[in-house]
Amino acid sequence: MATSLDIAQLAGVSQSTVSRALRGDPMVNEKTRERVREIARRLDYTVDKNASNLRSQQTRTLALLFFEDPTPDESNINPFFMSMQGWIARVCSERGYDLLVSFQQMSRNWHAEYTGSHKADGLILLGYGDFVAYRSKLDALVQSGTRFVRWGSLLLDQPGITIGSDNQLGGRMVTEHLVAQGRRRVAFIGAPEHSPEVMERYRGYQAALRAAGIEVDPALRIDAVTSQQSGHDAVLELLDRGLTFDAVFGASDLIAIGAMRALAERGLKVPEQVAVAGFDDIAMAANVSPSLTTVAQDTRRAGRLLVEALIALIEGKPVQSICLPAHLVVRESSVVA
Repeated sequence: MATSLDIAQLAGVSQSTVSRALRGDPMVNEKTRERVREIARRLDYTVDKNASNLRSQQTRTLALLFFEDPTPDESNINPFFMSMQGWIARVCSERGYDLLVSFQQMSRNWHAEYTGSHKADGLILLGYGDFVAYRSKLDALVQSGTRFVRWGSLLLDQPGITIGSDNQLGGRMVTEHLVAQGRRRVAFIGAPEHSPEVMERYRGYQAALRAAGIEVDPALRIDAVTSQQSGHDAVLELLDRGLTFDAVFGASDLIAIGAMRALAERGLKVPEQVAVAGFDDIAMAANVSPSLTTVAQDTRRAGRLLVEALIALIEGKPVQSICLPAHLVVRESSVVA
């Protein structure tokens, strides 16, 4: 059987460099990493993970924890995260890590379970959820020394490392676009008080309206969780109150898609009578009718950064939170042909 020493001799590098290259260590330049991997493939070499883990006192496993979100199919996983999960799995494989995927209910003491179980070297946390409800659990992870990163909003006093998007700019771009289409009564559907991401989107919405000389009407803001049903019910509530509006900004695509269904039920045409826009650019957004204007977030880069940041924490390297740019995707739901 081929050994790492055989690979080192053929590649002209040290045995330790071979080990780091096969782990995907960025300290080894890309050309050397690829040469080492090619020789390893040619020799049909596989890493003895058990021996490696015993030496390093690591499991070489990362845990991806989803948090429950209401969905029509009862999977309770927001579809926005499915693409990100795929990229997380890919990068884990590149770096020589296994990925443990787990669904966590907010009512469980998942933070305590993972802190003491040694199932994984670190945690990746995904899911909007109620930030107020799980903030204390993040604090507990910090106090216990658990290595973790999360997808979400970047707040000055938040615990741990966060990778997220520029939600405020995204909210502003959506609202500016709706105003540019001549819309003056823009309803906002979301729950800012329970989600920092939604709060930032709402602030972007407010800023865009004020910049256009439009007064922010509190009556046009209604709370909704990230689900189609919640968006549907919120629009019906606005209509039943007798409120007039010519546009809807849903704080997520699921909310916006539910809003379009409610408008259709009441005989209102999208976008002729009411323009609609969302946030996330999930796969469904391009396939509903009319197709949904939305804000796209870079799930590919996000997945990579989440894994790279967590591995850096595990290796004791300095890590910083990162805010990724987002961009507006204009489709049929907001533009009259």
